[in-house]
Amino acid sequence: MKKALITGVTGQDGSYLAELLLEKGYEVYGVMRRKSVVNYGNTAHIKDDIRFIYADMTDVTSLIAAMRQSEADEVYNLAAQSFVATSWEQPIATTDIDALGVTNMLEAIRIIKPACRFYQASTSEMFGLVQEMPQTESTPFYPRSPYGVAKLYGHWITKNYRESYGLHAGSGILFNHESERRGKEFVTRKITAAAAQIKLGAQQYVELGNLDAKRDWGHSADYVRAMWLMLQQKEPDDYVIATNETRTIREFAERAFACAGFDIRWQGEGVNETGVDARTGHTLIKVNTRFFRPAEVEILLGNPAKAETVLGWKREISFSELVERMVKHDIALAERELKAARQS
Repeated sequence: MKKALITGVTGQDGSYLAELLLEKGYEVYGVMRRKSVVNYGNTAHIKDDIRFIYADMTDVTSLIAAMRQSEADEVYNLAAQSFVATSWEQPIATTDIDALGVTNMLEAIRIIKPACRFYQASTSEMFGLVQEMPQTESTPFYPRSPYGVAKLYGHWITKNYRESYGLHAGSGILFNHESERRGKEFVTRKITAAAAQIKLGAQQYVELGNLDAKRDWGHSADYVRAMWLMLQQKEPDDYVIATNETRTIREFAERAFACAGFDIRWQGEGVNETGVDARTGHTLIKVNTRFFRPAEVEILLGNPAKAETVLGWKREISFSELVERMVKHDIALAERELKAARQS
């Protein structure tokens, strides 16, 4: 039985990856930070199948202990301060976790079990001000946020440990991937949750930032398969995981509200643009400059040809299905919350 250690196990990707590895017969260990109240997050439904270890990415001693306890054959480093907006508010904390934390985990592996295979969660935000279209493994990086810069350090230190110490260490350069488990602070979940709340009369409208920003969106459940496939290869390497399709925030919002029964029509332009329901004329979407980034990433579009050829990976969940699944989930969630509120 293989043993895997997942950092960030309670998050979106960590929970889908834990499910996948459990299905494949792994003994799964998950790193969890000690808090006053235990929160299993997205792993609540499988918490009895995971062996949780208290550790912190900023404390190498705790990670060394986690490696000793788990004796992991594979480590998936998914822990991060992953919200781009917060990285401007907390740049040092973001650096400590997303950059130095990777070094801490690699050191723990090097000291305790150098034969362990290591996966680093890199990000398309490293491309930032994109230098070519579409982006591939050889595209130059130009991060545009403290988050992107910190992740770029994590990416390069992984490559450095691979080349310096012979570790089986590789990075998945994952483009935007969402799901029903995405945190509500992220724009995609913010949109689908708002569409559900508005449909049920619990909210009037939602405020968004740059509607013209373009992203390459896939589903997390597809992307964690790529993570696993990377660590099954004889030689470690880095791979772009993406759909080779790009859509604007505006398009995502149109699709999400359509799934909730609305027909969005756009009025005005720039910061005065609004999205209204074509049937009622009610304003459903407003633009708020507060949600614009200090340095915008205008477009991200990944070419996953290498992953498809070498790993045999291919995404299975389409953009439309992704959005529909998220909206249906949020409508059901909103209905439960409203029912509970009425009964209390």
